[in-house]
Amino acid sequence: MGLDLSQKTIAVIGGTGFVGRAIVEKLAATGARILILARNTERAKSLKVFGAVGQISAVAGNALNDDDLAAIIEPADMVVNLIGILAPSGRQKFETLQAELPGRIGKMAAQKGVENIVHISAIGASLKSPSLYARTKAEGERALLRQFPSAVVLRPSVIFGPGDGLFARFGQMAMLAPALPLVGGGRNRMQPVYVGDVADSVVAALTGKATHGQIYQLGGPHIYSFADLMRFILKATERRRMLVSVPFAVMAIPAFFAGLLPNPPVTRDQLKLLKTDNICVKSAPGLAELGITPTAIEAIVPEYLAAFRPGGRFTYR
Repeated sequence: MGLDLSQKTIAVIGGTGFVGRAIVEKLAATGARILILARNTERAKSLKVFGAVGQISAVAGNALNDDDLAAIIEPADMVVNLIGILAPSGRQKFETLQAELPGRIGKMAAQKGVENIVHISAIGASLKSPSLYARTKAEGERALLRQFPSAVVLRPSVIFGPGDGLFARFGQMAMLAPALPLVGGGRNRMQPVYVGDVADSVVAALTGKATHGQIYQLGGPHIYSFADLMRFILKATERRRMLVSVPFAVMAIPAFFAGLLPNPPVTRDQLKLLKTDNICVKSAPGLAELGITPTAIEAIVPEYLAAFRPGGRFTYR
């Protein structure tokens, strides 16, 4: 048996997003008291339904503010850092949120006697990556482990589940667009991991099932090319659409202008990521070492993509 979390207070930094909701729900099931630091407290308040009365508290604040960060770390026994962005916008920068913040969290947690930190990074994190996203992810890992050497780092591949940014987004696109794009021919490979398995990994790390200071790569049971995933989406949504190969050079110009938008569909930095595979290294520890059996996309995705079928989820056949 692992460590009992029912008497622990866990600070979740950035817990209101797609992945954060799943993690908060899993942590609440352990009986732990949960403090969520979020800029949008209304979204954080909606997470209270996952716990008993008073078990989950939403704290308004900005993780880049030392006082706000200290206010949530000081009463915590453990910390989970989920903050990350796919594209910079306004004051939200890769350098501050992904490269610098983990080190600040680690230093503050060490000073305040926190027992454990679990940090969500990403597969592909590398100081040598051409992608600024991937480089700052690696810089953040290094900064955290320097300040808090016993932290556990989780590097998931593309995460799937209801409301995700891959299957749900392209499922919706398949409803309206005459074709789906295959950037660079769709040859890059991915190893999608279920959001529930990522949440279970966080719980496993906090309950002592992970080696302190270790980096775990989280991937699903199967590897697919991007083109394979687009075909899977079309089958699940029962749509007939063309798959059109778009060279990277052709995508570069629209990606540049898209990157100027508040929530860009694709950026030039993301194009750099699509040139490399997003899969686990076979020799790296992962879900198996955490005692978790990975969930296949076939078991989860068709259920929530049913909403994008002709006639919707409740079509009679």
